[in-house]
Amino acid sequence: MVRGVVLIILILGVLLGPQLWTKYVFRKYRSHRDEYAGTGGELARHLLDRFDMKDVKVETTELGDHYDPLTKVVRLLPDNYNGKSLTAVTVAAHEVGHAIQDKTRYKPLHERTKLVRVAQGAEKAGSFIMMGIPIIAGLTRSPAGGVFVFMAGLAVMSIGALVHLVTLPVEWDASFRRALPVLEQGHYISTKDMEGARKILTAAALTYVAASLGGLLNIWRWIMMMRR
Repeated sequence: MVRGVVLIILILGVLLGPQLWTKYVFRKYRSHRDEYAGTGGELARHLLDRFDMKDVKVETTELGDHYDPLTKVVRLLPDNYNGKSLTAVTVAAHEVGHAIQDKTRYKPLHERTKLVRVAQGAEKAGSFIMMGIPIIAGLTRSPAGGVFVFMAGLAVMSIGALVHLVTLPVEWDASFRRALPVLEQGHYISTKDMEGARKILTAAALTYVAASLGGLLNIWRWIMMMRR
């Protein structure tokens, strides 16, 4: 009983801890800063123009900050698009970092984009396949049929976890090899703000680690269910 409770707490910590930490860090550095030259959206536009990417647009979104390499658009949440805060400018620089990756043909970014297309429905499809195991086993009257479908379901569900694993180095590169040097060398933020910017980017990266672990835990849950 105690071991079960501890396991549940650990799982919740792995899945929810990074998200709660990210929200805390983002909120901590969201206060308005008069000394900044512009908002997150304005900085994104400036950086894109500076790096000769005038064709890349900057828009607001309610679906989370991201760069879309297919439509060539940097999308920022309203708080980051309109905000004059350390969080806003750091997130904007990070998304521009992805645009720079795209322009320089950074291979891992394009590999991730291809994987995302495949993985968009993979985890859901995997769950449906898993639920169909008893039916397949009953129709074929053979445990081997159920085992085959089970392995196929695991393979499909693993694609989602693979996407998150591939995403982490792409995010790390956009943050620490591109966004931070741009902010520092361009003097867009002060030296004392660099530590806060690093915390913001690190917290954001942790959410991808949690997502990958969440996918692996989901696979483990199905394995445990099938062993019963």
